[in-house]
Amino acid sequence: MSVDKTEILDLVGLKCPLPALYARRALERAVPGTSLTVVSDDPLAAVDLPHMCHREGYVVLKSERQGPLLRMTLQRPV
Repeated sequence: MSVDKTEILDLVGLKCPLPALYARRALERAVPGTSLTVVSDDPLAAVDLPHMCHREGYVVLKSERQGPLLRMTLQRPV
């Protein structure tokens, strides 16, 4: 069964550790296979989000900078 669902979580304006905490909460509630694109302007999110994913068993699919914004796509494994 393939689940092709991507949600966007806008966390602009929130500072460490809130982006990682909110992303973890969203992934915990998501259906397995769901992708979550997190948008953040917190400089530490580039470190905190991959660390949280590694610790919790989630996958970082993509990470890109767009000026001051970080767009990181995370996935809850099937």
